[in-house]
Amino acid sequence: MRYTDIAIVGGGLAGSTAAAMLGRAGIPTILIDPHPVYPPDLRCEKLDGGQVAILRKTGLAEAVLRAATHDGQVWLARFGYLLDKKPSDQHGILYDTLVNTIRAEISSDVQTIHAKATAISTSTERQKIALSNGDEISARLVVLANGLNVGLRHTIGIERRVISECHSITVGFDFTPVGRPTFDFPALTYYPERSRHRMAYLTLFPIGNVMRANLMVYRRMDDPWFRQLRQTPEQALLAIMPGLRRIAGKFKVTGQIKIRPADLYESSGHQQPGLVLVGDAFATSCPAAGTGTGKVFTDVERLCNLYIPDWLSTDGMDADKIAGFYDDPVKRACDAASTAKAYHLRSLSTANGLSWRAQRWARFIVRAGEGLLRQLHDRPTAGSDVQEAASRPYPGTAGVTR
Repeated sequence: MRYTDIAIVGGGLAGSTAAAMLGRAGIPTILIDPHPVYPPDLRCEKLDGGQVAILRKTGLAEAVLRAATHDGQVWLARFGYLLDKKPSDQHGILYDTLVNTIRAEISSDVQTIHAKATAISTSTERQKIALSNGDEISARLVVLANGLNVGLRHTIGIERRVISECHSITVGFDFTPVGRPTFDFPALTYYPERSRHRMAYLTLFPIGNVMRANLMVYRRMDDPWFRQLRQTPEQALLAIMPGLRRIAGKFKVTGQIKIRPADLYESSGHQQPGLVLVGDAFATSCPAAGTGTGKVFTDVERLCNLYIPDWLSTDGMDADKIAGFYDDPVKRACDAASTAKAYHLRSLSTANGLSWRAQRWARFIVRAGEGLLRQLHDRPTAGSDVQEAASRPYPGTAGVTR
């Protein structure tokens, strides 16, 4: 039997971040995960400025940013027309690189056991975890950060309720220029041309010397379009984004095409003594909405900076004490915003009601207007040049039909 204050089950993004934070705080911690090196996985592949701001509260941002690629600017396009070139604070990084970078920041004082947790028993004082290697752990608190693996949770009465099956699908691949060494854009977001194509957007961003593509769509996994995508990827992409070649030029899809569906679900029965759920173990988010990483960082930052030090300062670990984390106003606001954005983006991308169509056109016009203003602001302000620019239609607003 090994004794510790905190036992973390799962060494993905949530679990590894928690282990690194608790280790730096000098809190006795054991991390349990079967993988000595976290394997490749299609999940978060970039961080935006808001997510980096939360990551800074964990003390791990500098290490992560050194391993990531900053784009600096993103082009926005729709219908084959450039709408804007706006400053960007996106940082491209593959998910396994992100997790392994954070793991490298875990203090040597944190014990890491490469095994699976097979059983958990909880109480108001100490919790016991049985491992696949025969070891047992006694901890004051168990942090469940094992993502989508529901088997262990079911054994202790925690259920998963799916609220939107296959809510969205993420497609990841490398995007390579043909006939030239690089693309003209540092990063690109291409918005859907027609609601019938059932896509949220295509985002292209650099990771090292590679242009990475994440395509977010709303389809069923048995949609024949996915078979076409695997067989003739360039033609499949141009079938739903005919104007893409006008912005990107000739391109080819390289490397493995990875496809990952995402269900939205929430947990019940999780308010138990000695046990707390974080990240996807508690509730999932929609990758298309881009809120998942921020949600994980928010969970772990609140838990490790605020609640765990407070809980350990008093005896016991009853359910009422742990309920404070689930009721935390920052966490609740983050969870609610994540869910709301997931549903709003899906409707905005696919619904054909008059209000949704109006919203799509409004966003298009606003982006084109912002781009025109930015173009005028960045141009030399000689009077004749300004008059000429003002009289010439901006590419994002000319020749567009619906």
